[in-house]
Order: sequence, then C-alpha cells, then structure tokens
Amino acid sequence: METSFTRSERETLKAIYRLTRDRLEAQTGVLADALGVAPGTVTFTIKRLAERGLVDHRPYHGVELTTGGRRAAIAAIRRHRIVERFLADMLGYAWNEADRLAGSFEHDLPQEVEDRIFVALDRPATCPHGFPIPALEAADIPDLPSLYALEPGDVATVAVPGSTDPEVVKFLETLGLRPGVIVEVREKHPFDGPLVLRVAGHDRTLGSMVANQVYVRLGAS
Repeated sequence: METSFTRSERETLKAIYRLTRDRLEAQTGVLADALGVAPGTVTFTIKRLAERGLVDHRPYHGVELTTGGRRAAIAAIRRHRIVERFLADMLGYAWNEADRLAGSFEHDLPQEVEDRIFVALDRPATCPHGFPIPALEAADIPDLPSLYALEPGDVATVAVPGSTDPEVVKFLETLGLRPGVIVEVREKHPFDGPLVLRVAGHDRTLGSMVANQVYVRLGAS
C-alpha cells in the first residue's frame, strides 16, 4: 500500500475515518471543523486523495473512504499510536502529552522506522491512552464502549481519549481513573444516575456525563 502522504493528507484520512464510524459520509464543513482548517483547504486535500483512489467525493453531499483509503486511514492511526507509545515509554512523556507531541513528527517517519519502533517497544497492543494499536493492513479498528455502558459486575480496563478536556482529566485523576487502570462496576443508578466503581480497592462515584467520556476494554487486560 502506498504510504507516502503529506501531513494534511494523513490527518484528513484519520478525520474521515473517525467521522464515518457511524455514518456513510463526512460533510466537508464538519471535516474542516474537525481539522481546524478552512473548507477550501479540505476540498483541495480531498481532491488529491480522490485522484489517488482513496476517497469518493460527491460535491454538496460528502466524502467517504474507499477500501484503500480506509486501510490508509487505519495505517495513519496505527502510526500515531505507535509514536505516542514511543514518547511515553521511551522518552517518559505523560500519556496526556503524547497525543499533542506525536503530531509534530509522526508524518516524517519512514515506514521502516515506524516498524522498528514498534518492534523495539515489544509490539504494544495499545497506545498510552488505552486504545488498540491496529495490526498492519487491518480493515477496521474495534470500537470501545463507554464506561457508562457497563453494568454492575463488569470488569474493564480504562481508556481516555487525548481530546478529553484537561479539567476532566484532572478530575479523573482524583478518582484514580487513568488509562490502563482496572475498574469494576459495583452499582449503576437508574435514569442516567451515577456509577459506583471499584478502583484500586476504593469505591468511587462517577456521574453519567463524565462516564460517557471515558472508554473501556472489557476485562482486566
């Protein structure tokens, strides 16, 4: 698969993938907002990707990934998560700093360097946020349920997106909730009520609004 992409092409592929997880197409205006660029910039990048057979674009409708584009997007997400892991494990950056820093140089890495980093890190299964690192040539990345989707008795491992509000991250830290922590749901109150979680031997209460911003991998892995 062709792996020579500009920064804007990789970021656009990743954004289209994320925006089309639960819908067929991504609107260019929504895509521009997600990337923080002008609509014209997105349109120009989409045109280049379409010429390479990576996206299908219907003017005034939206854009969707082709099979090749989907694989390229997943490969770009894989690269980002491997670089995050390198920053956290090898250079000692905090998990919530790795996302920001990875974007500054991940696009310039030769594929062989990415591959060697992955091996040097002992082939990690997740990024520092707790999300899965997809396999090479993967056709999809499994969705993780939100913490609030769990039921009493469920045990899971926490994952926290890099886009999470820093104030929410600070609050989660006070409860001991960070990526990789194992939690057990003790109680779930009805009508969008709070969860009672067992975290490191202590019961913690978390409201539905924040619990829906935290994701989990089922089981103590």
